[in-house]
Order: sequence, then C-alpha cells, then structure tokens
Amino acid sequence: MGYLIDGHNLIPKIPGLNLRQMDDENELIGILQSFCGAKQKDAVVFFDGAPPGYDGTRSFGRVTAVFVRQGKTADAAIREYLHQLGKAAKNWVVVTSDRQILSEARAMGAGMLSSAAFSQQVGAASGVRPAGKKGNDPMLSEEELKDWMNLFGLKSDE
Repeated sequence: MGYLIDGHNLIPKIPGLNLRQMDDENELIGILQSFCGAKQKDAVVFFDGAPPGYDGTRSFGRVTAVFVRQGKTADAAIREYLHQLGKAAKNWVVVTSDRQILSEARAMGAGMLSSAAFSQQVGAASGVRPAGKKGNDPMLSEEELKDWMNLFGLKSDE
C-alpha cells in the first residue's frame, strides 16, 4: 500500500517542522523519502498554494510531490486522484486530518490515517528524523542529486 498525503496538513504534526519554515515542503519530502525507503512504500504528497510556474508533479525516488496551483486545494487534488484511481484506491492509504477527505477515502475503499497517527509511524521508523537535527546527514543518490539540480535550474557535471 502506498500513501496519499496532505502535505501541509502533515507538516505541523512532524516534530521539528512548521509551516512558517521557508523549506518546510522540502524538509517533509526528505523525511518521507527516508520513511518510504525504509518501508519500501510509495507516497504521493500534495502541497497547495504553488505559485505560477512552480505547480506540477515532481518525482523524488519513492516520493512524488504534487504542487497544486494557487486557487485549487490539496484536498481537491487528493479527491481527484482518488477518483482517477477508481477501484485501485483500495491500494492506498490517505493521510490527512480532514474528516471530509477521510470520509471520501473510506467510500472509495482506500485506507485512512490521521496526520498525527502517520507522524507517529514516521517517528517510530528507525533513522527517520527531521533534516537539520543532529545525527541526520543523509547522502543523496546521483539520480536524486540530478533531480534537485534540475528542479533549481542548475547544470550538473556529467
């Protein structure tokens, strides 16, 4: 089972992260990469409020980040994704504390998990800590490094 995650709903539940941080989304993606790698699971995390030109989907290994354009909510994007999955929704767990989304997930046959409960699972996974904490110096693979460099418009030495 993979996870469909309301990113801005999860960030305040992760120790060491808050929505006022400049890099809160990237920090969460890094934490999810570690978690999903350890659990051998995939995740799609939705962030709303992306400024023009930054919206879209980006892949970070087992984590796919969907940056939802301004004027549309992550909740709406999660609903659309669930409906596109159809019967395959049963293979996913929706992570949010929004009761309406959880209710819709249940109706579609998807699993449900509150952001707080998921945060506890992430914290319990070995070696998964918010970036910037002492003892967490993750190495990026060459592919991840290229993805980040492309994301920021930098050229890699190939």
